[in-house]
Amino acid sequence: MRLIVFFDLPMVTNKDLAEYRNFRRFLIKNGFIMMQESVYSRLVLNNNSSNLLKKQIYKNLPDRGLIQLLQVTEKQYASIEYLKGKSKSNIIQTNDRVITL
Repeated sequence: MRLIVFFDLPMVTNKDLAEYRNFRRFLIKNGFIMMQESVYSRLVLNNNSSNLLKKQIYKNLPDRGLIQLLQVTEKQYASIEYLKGKSKSNIIQTNDRVITL
């Protein structure tokens, strides 16, 4: 399974900027990889690990902005179609497992 986090955070005040940086650092520290700007994903093994990670995300939400969370199966994630451009990762996605080069 994959958890995908989409976010659009305001960056007007210094507090907004700090919350943006802290939320982004939190995602990276917890194993999320950037798919594109403000879209991060992470592989989770099962529903229990997914629920634990969701709780951590809820605890680290910024005060303002739009944050969305989507859980998809690995098969659904592997069916992403790139209409223009390429994946920015050196990870090969298959239905069976993730292989790094």
